[in-house]
Amino acid sequence: MKRPNILFITLDQFRADSLSCAGHGVVQTPHLDSLAAQGVRFGRHYSQAAPCSPGRAALYTGTYMMNNRVVANGTPLDDRFDNVALAARRQGYDPVLFGYTDQGVDPRTITDSADPRLSTYESILPGFREVLHLPEPAIGWLQWLEELGYENIGDTHSALSSENERPAQHSITTFLTNTFLHWLHETNESLPWFAHLSYLRPHPPFVAAGEWSKKYEPASCADAIGIPDNRHWLHDVLLQHEATRAPQTRAELQQVKSQYYGNISHADEQLGRIFEELKRRGEWENTVVVLTSDHGEQLGDQGLLNKAGFFESSYHIGCIVRAPQLSDAHGLVVDEFTENIDIFPTLCELMGAAIPAQCDGMSLSSFLHNETPVRWREAATYEWDWRDVLIGIHPEHDAYKWPYDRRLEESHLTVRRSRNYAYVHFGDGSWLCFAVGEDPTWNTTTEEAAIVLREAQAMLTWRANHTERTLTGMLLEDGGIGRLPTGFSSE
Repeated sequence: MKRPNILFITLDQFRADSLSCAGHGVVQTPHLDSLAAQGVRFGRHYSQAAPCSPGRAALYTGTYMMNNRVVANGTPLDDRFDNVALAARRQGYDPVLFGYTDQGVDPRTITDSADPRLSTYESILPGFREVLHLPEPAIGWLQWLEELGYENIGDTHSALSSENERPAQHSITTFLTNTFLHWLHETNESLPWFAHLSYLRPHPPFVAAGEWSKKYEPASCADAIGIPDNRHWLHDVLLQHEATRAPQTRAELQQVKSQYYGNISHADEQLGRIFEELKRRGEWENTVVVLTSDHGEQLGDQGLLNKAGFFESSYHIGCIVRAPQLSDAHGLVVDEFTENIDIFPTLCELMGAAIPAQCDGMSLSSFLHNETPVRWREAATYEWDWRDVLIGIHPEHDAYKWPYDRRLEESHLTVRRSRNYAYVHFGDGSWLCFAVGEDPTWNTTTEEAAIVLREAQAMLTWRANHTERTLTGMLLEDGGIGRLPTGFSSE
């Protein structure tokens, strides 16, 4: 196989269970089902953080939040980090972007105080070449709607909220697909390419486009997981917040779900267009496809919407990898815990690139070869940080007297999700331990000392094993670099 094309797809806020091939009783995803049958679906795949910027920082750099420190929408990504686009560029690709990456620029690299990148978290990840950039406001899409004759479009949120009033051919999902296909038609079929398609949908607002808004009857949508009887104070805060509080009636929530599923099926349809065009061009058997999300969606579970807190609906996401040359694993469903930080090292191996030492993740290549890894994780780990609501509004201001006052770090939690337990550790030292093997609704906790101690020790071991290590695997001897670990380059 010659050097493959790379088609790297993200569907924003895409839950793991929202696939018909995963057994969902309502939503239909025939093209993604076909992709899974021709590739590998990872059934226990988790995002490492929420919301968008933290989740994508982990995805693009292969690092946990505790190392990349992108803790909120607006936290800059340190320029020292390698990423998937830079690695692709080193391999001779020209990585192109359709959509957005939601990464804030490192302000230390900017000399002009008027640079607009200093006032947004929606800058482009270093290494990508912009073909279609669709941050809010999605100017290209809005302009296209005006060219089609629509009036009074308003801002991005207004346009998205009225997508059901226009045919699906005019949606933001179709617009991105059309732009990619136009770009593809202009590319040289003999040269390998790397394209990142970052779709907004099924991200809110919960209004599907055109006929997809009527695809699923609300009454057919199952009830969400209920609100636990004994709640942590943070859960109560989220239940009171307008952005994270789910609709209060069953009918309203079923309507939300029907639109969420409609957006997924519409995205599935558009991806089908892309897959068929690649087949028509004779490129399908030389194109690696990686599909995942930046984080999940509560969709009413535990009484919440959007993504926040510690429940796994915000972090358990879909992931499919199709490497056409590795056909022995096609159709495989992996039940091991995999994480978004595994995507970067996996793409490195598929491109023939060295895996950077910074990566906390592990390549999924063993699974793609239908082999059992010699060593693999026993749990998924993810983090959530809410300091952004405190910066600048605390009575003592100055971000709690940053940098020497560490109290902002208390506004943080880490979850270790194993098969039987979900241990949540908060930055203030408090904790929760859910017996998810016994009760997958996250409504049963345990305080059994032996269990809690074991889970807490496992999390401590996880932190010890994943502290930043870029330069820690070498020794300087006799005035120069002496011993290097296998595979490490000093260049």
